[in-house]
Amino acid sequence: MPATALITAARTLSAMVAPMHFAAPITHTYNPLDYAWAPHEEYLRKFGAGKKKIIFVGMNPGPFGMVQIGVPFGEIAAARDWMGISAPVEKPAEETPARPIEGWECARSEVSGRRLWGLFAERFGTAEAFFKDHFVANYCPLAFFEGKRNVTPDKLPAAEQVPLLTACDAHLRALVEATDAEWVIGIGAWSELRAREACAGMAVQFGRVLHPSPASPAANRGWSEAATKQLTALGVWA
Repeated sequence: MPATALITAARTLSAMVAPMHFAAPITHTYNPLDYAWAPHEEYLRKFGAGKKKIIFVGMNPGPFGMVQIGVPFGEIAAARDWMGISAPVEKPAEETPARPIEGWECARSEVSGRRLWGLFAERFGTAEAFFKDHFVANYCPLAFFEGKRNVTPDKLPAAEQVPLLTACDAHLRALVEATDAEWVIGIGAWSELRAREACAGMAVQFGRVLHPSPASPAANRGWSEAATKQLTALGVWA
């Protein structure tokens, strides 16, 4: 299966969320599928083709990861050196000085991505070996900011969530169909919940791993070990 279906699905999702408006206290909304489309498409073309056993689904872009370079959990070193992605990043139409888009020049580390991709690199060695049976995506493509503060989509008012979740659900179903995935693993509880609701009735199994965020005390005590144990217990990994 070529990556064309994933590219089409991502373009459709981007077009659906582009006109959505989010009221105060949200001051800025970033859509990396727009200004960082080139590296995102490179990611899909390199690693989205073929059947996947497992899709890992995160919540939405982090400020120093996908927001910067368009790659889910986009720790820059992992995307550049391990995955070999290098396509240029543009600027969003409206940018907040509190969260500038520096692209590949961003010096901040996306800790969640460093932990996530670090585990996969340690276990599988090469990116090609990992992506043979696995894929990583974000459920929601948008990042929301209240000035400098990152706001996750679960904190949006219910009325604003409805159209957003509808678009994101459709995209996740398209992703599962295109890859013929056997498992959808939520990275964190909310992502698992959204996956279960979006893909209800589909021939896919669900699970969850601890979110690797540094805001999680449990993740800071040894995320790789905890996630590996969870995936082993599920039977996803041997």
